[in-house]
Amino acid sequence: MEEIIRKYFKAWIDKDADALRGIFSEDAVYSECWGPEYHGAAQILQWFSDWNTKGDVLEWTIKRTMAHERTLVAEWYFKCSWEGSVDGFDGATIADFDDDDRIVRLCEYKSDPEHYLPYGE
Repeated sequence: MEEIIRKYFKAWIDKDADALRGIFSEDAVYSECWGPEYHGAAQILQWFSDWNTKGDVLEWTIKRTMAHERTLVAEWYFKCSWEGSVDGFDGATIADFDDDDRIVRLCEYKSDPEHYLPYGE
């Protein structure tokens, strides 16, 4: 499962839509960390194509993964350029896989990359 997530993240960096084929089940549900949701592999591929006309994924680094049965959790750092503005954030993905190792459900969660100690050290 980890190899599939790595392949998926790399597809974004490489802007390689062909690499996405077979990663998601036909009825997969993908929920982005800021609200949009895509239903089915066709919508996921359309979103990938549309997003890459205005943006570039500069980095998508996996910090660690945890797997249990058919679910993988990946903690990561994501950095992109969107219409010329560069931004990055920490995040996590929870991905559920079917018996054919295709993603059936993927949810992303975001965390601001700047952390601070409100009570001191």
